[in-house]
Amino acid sequence: MDQRDFKPSARRKARRFVLQGLYERQLSGNPVHEIEARCRADNDLRKTDVLYLSELLQGVVREQETIEAQMQEHLDRKLSELTPIERAILSVAGYELLYRLDIPYQVVINEAVELAKDFGASEAHRYINGVLDAWARQARAHEQSAR
Repeated sequence: MDQRDFKPSARRKARRFVLQGLYERQLSGNPVHEIEARCRADNDLRKTDVLYLSELLQGVVREQETIEAQMQEHLDRKLSELTPIERAILSVAGYELLYRLDIPYQVVINEAVELAKDFGASEAHRYINGVLDAWARQARAHEQSAR
């Protein structure tokens, strides 16, 4: 699939696979290249934006320190107290807020909330929404003021 011709559903699937990969990495410590290779081998990725999957997975791991430092500024608890799913969702969304300025912050937040509804604890989506709303006000102030 050409990166320019992505469909929102293809990106949504990519985010789901990245979430699962980051969750695995947190629990197992497996190298990101192994996680990505296993994901490609074990799943039907025909309707997935695989270029975006790779960018997100590699990018979140590469920029983890920066993402988590900024994330911590908006949390009401220590990073270590987040569930692995919350941490992975916030990492994906954080990468998109910081490095994918072509994706509107509202889309970033909405996609993260949907992931939290599907994979997180019963009220995780509310927490994710609150953290990302505050983070977007800081990281995307230019975008919000343009509205």
